[in-house]
Amino acid sequence: MVDQTDALADRIWQRYDRKERLVRYAVLLVTVMLVYWAVRDIDIFWPWVWDAPNQIQNLGARMWPPDPRRLEQIIGAMIETVHIATLATMLTIFVALPVSYIAAQNTTPNRACLWLGRFILVSSRSVNTIIWALLFVAIFGPGVLAGILAIMFRSIGFIGKLMGEAIEEIDRRPVEAMEATGASKLKVIAYAVVPQVMPAFFAIVILRWDINIRESTVLGLVGAGGIGVLLQGSIDTFAWPTVATILIAIVILVLIGEAITSILRRKVI
Repeated sequence: MVDQTDALADRIWQRYDRKERLVRYAVLLVTVMLVYWAVRDIDIFWPWVWDAPNQIQNLGARMWPPDPRRLEQIIGAMIETVHIATLATMLTIFVALPVSYIAAQNTTPNRACLWLGRFILVSSRSVNTIIWALLFVAIFGPGVLAGILAIMFRSIGFIGKLMGEAIEEIDRRPVEAMEATGASKLKVIAYAVVPQVMPAFFAIVILRWDINIRESTVLGLVGAGGIGVLLQGSIDTFAWPTVATILIAIVILVLIGEAITSILRRKVI
């Protein structure tokens, strides 16, 4: 009995066995090699990297103090930015909801509609908002319309994807009960599907509106309207105090949007 106790005491407890340790080391080795190859293939001018702290300090000194002389114009551009985000979100709803319906497996009419809906969602999410903005600026010219369409086309994939998942998770019993009574497709959607996904719908739309406000602040960098137009113009003319004022205004706008969305989510959910 004593020998068995001593033998157990001499054993060293290890969290992973030999096979698990080998797998973890192999994964770590592969990760290090991938990072090395990625860094090696990136053309980095390292003297600029080492000089970056001095450049940041110099730029901060040129930005301070902020220049409030164009504050009225900045506020107008911020309001335009909010309008872009709000209109784009509202227009997205009318497109994303039908797409989410046909992209959900339990509500799609057929396989062709299912893959069509998923193709639309994937296409929307695959292209960044800035790329959409560049395309619409090339088509419609610089301005607010290009920004609204860019935000809208990007938001379709977000809202449609999450709403489609919410539809797939609904309780099928109310749907089957209404179908058994001979209710039409429209009535089944209105009285069996919509009530179950309404909380998710409001939460998703509010979240997307908050994201759209953040994204619309940079659309002006490519000529799609909003506060980004003033920001790009101030950077091009080296008006760094004005740039600081615009950046402060953007931060305040994002904080206000975050507060509004938090209040709305508490009211809805």
